[in-house]
Amino acid sequence: MIQAFGLTSNSRKDLPPAIDDVSFEARAGRVTALLGTAGSGKTTALRLMLELEQGRGITYFRGRPLHRIAHPSREVGVLLGDVPGHPARTVRGHLRMLCAAAGVPARRADEVLEVVGLVSLRDERLGTLSRGMDRRLGLACALLPDPHTLLLDDPAHGLSARESQWLYGMLRAHAAQGGTVLFTTAVPKEAARAADRVVTLDGGRLVADQESAEFARTRLRPRVAVRSPHAARLAALLAKEARTAQRSVEVVREGGNRLSVYGSTCAEVGESAFRHGVLVHQLADEIGDMGPGATQAPSEEVHAPDDGAQPGGADRGSGPSQLPGPAGTVTDASEREASPSAATRSAEAVKNFDPLSPLPPPISVRPAPSPLRPLRYELRRAAGIGTGFLTGAAVLVTSALTAVALARIGHTPQSRLLAAWPRELPLPPAALGAGLLGALAFGDEFRHPALAADRGTVPRRLGLLAAKLLVSAATALLLAFLTVGCDAEVLYLVYGRELAEVPAEWLSLGASWIGLVVGCAWAGVLAAGTFRSTTAGLAAVVAVPVLVVPLVQKALEGASVRSAAGFPARFREVFLLQWPFGGERYLSAAVRVLVQPVGGALTLSLTALLCAYLLTTLRGRVR
Repeated sequence: MIQAFGLTSNSRKDLPPAIDDVSFEARAGRVTALLGTAGSGKTTALRLMLELEQGRGITYFRGRPLHRIAHPSREVGVLLGDVPGHPARTVRGHLRMLCAAAGVPARRADEVLEVVGLVSLRDERLGTLSRGMDRRLGLACALLPDPHTLLLDDPAHGLSARESQWLYGMLRAHAAQGGTVLFTTAVPKEAARAADRVVTLDGGRLVADQESAEFARTRLRPRVAVRSPHAARLAALLAKEARTAQRSVEVVREGGNRLSVYGSTCAEVGESAFRHGVLVHQLADEIGDMGPGATQAPSEEVHAPDDGAQPGGADRGSGPSQLPGPAGTVTDASEREASPSAATRSAEAVKNFDPLSPLPPPISVRPAPSPLRPLRYELRRAAGIGTGFLTGAAVLVTSALTAVALARIGHTPQSRLLAAWPRELPLPPAALGAGLLGALAFGDEFRHPALAADRGTVPRRLGLLAAKLLVSAATALLLAFLTVGCDAEVLYLVYGRELAEVPAEWLSLGASWIGLVVGCAWAGVLAAGTFRSTTAGLAAVVAVPVLVVPLVQKALEGASVRSAAGFPARFREVFLLQWPFGGERYLSAAVRVLVQPVGGALTLSLTALLCAYLLTTLRGRVR
């Protein structure tokens, strides 16, 4: 059950709030529609309920606000807009990745694929899905953690009649199992046909909260649906008889051989057709535009003016129907679903306004929780698309070609030759590739925010950061070993054994090489997570040798009263004398790496980026 109290958005400049003091309920086991035209505040209401937007009010989901629920995705399934997934990811891979985020078994992905009818498309890429298939995938993502409540923003927008019927059937089935369903729509006929209760918004205010039958009776117009091969002739005859009898009858050409007659009955229309010998294929009573074959195409209206009330039981003053206009006017059929009258809106506004009532509590934008299984999520995210594999292959090929070119030119130390690191370049290809992969780890999250579907923001939690750092470090290590191995093999094949020999100081050189590649990967992760961009992450990696290293060298080598020279020896004398099994050798090698300009600059950069990331995380929690 959903209970929304006093939802009020923050006003911007001199504009009124998008919604103002909106309160309603959506009961379990029923489908509730939030109806309103564009700009009425439907989407803003959902965002306030989900604490994605600043404002006032409170919403309870089965008695608890969303920020008090430990795992919101297991309580509320959300579909806001298109599926926020990487276009190169497969349907099944995307759902399995979200399974790790929601903490449910991976087999749940196959179960929901079967429910929404996407089993045959499970290996399709997200970027190739049609609008209808994308809606099905969005519903699958919402149903993945088996939530009690579904919140969907205009889920049938752009769908065909058949797809819309399937979608609303799924929502009805979820409600029949005891769940709560709330969806928004701008089409009154969809609200009356698919929902048990209709909540109507207009101008940001609540103007009606009705059962669907009451809504159809008071706010949709009854009509007679007619199909005839002589529709134009029949429309003219009906309008002529109405003018002669001084009756208010509206005849609408719906396109083709279909007519909609408002203000009359089946008996009257049938008698008129019989008297004039007009063949009729269909004659039925309908409510509003809910009948089959309804269209939004332009239509012609023929009216007979009358000052009296219109028959048929419709409330013209409070319903969304349009009053008859001058005879022979031409309008669109979609205009017939207009908003409630100004008098009704004014009366509701006066009734709802209470200057003495206290303000509802403020709504703060809450940070999203991190994945329940962050390491499994990150592994599936990284392996779900081919970007990482293509980047690794490009690095290996570039590094091998660079090593061959350097060997041909000569005058390159063996260590730099195996790393394919010319003196003219700030970083070797392996370090740049590791930095790019690290930047993509967070850059893809912000570009295709799969974790933000239910809360709106990519989480900045230490669990997710630790998983990304661990996976990026493992990827960088693999890339570092493969690069050296491929370079050595290519040099052996081209020039012989002499250029493929391992240097004598392979231990310290290997530690420096691993530290450089892993440090670049971590710098990319932290910078992309802090600045929310893959480009910023890669720029931070390149900035270390280009900008930070010269600054560190200048600080260490510049003239000063005190000097840090000899730091490794003094460190060994103070701390490493009592280490067993020769452990001081390894720590001493690590210290020598750190005091080098590149190592010191990389350490300084990583520390600064980590502090910046933690600061943004703490600021998000405080807000």
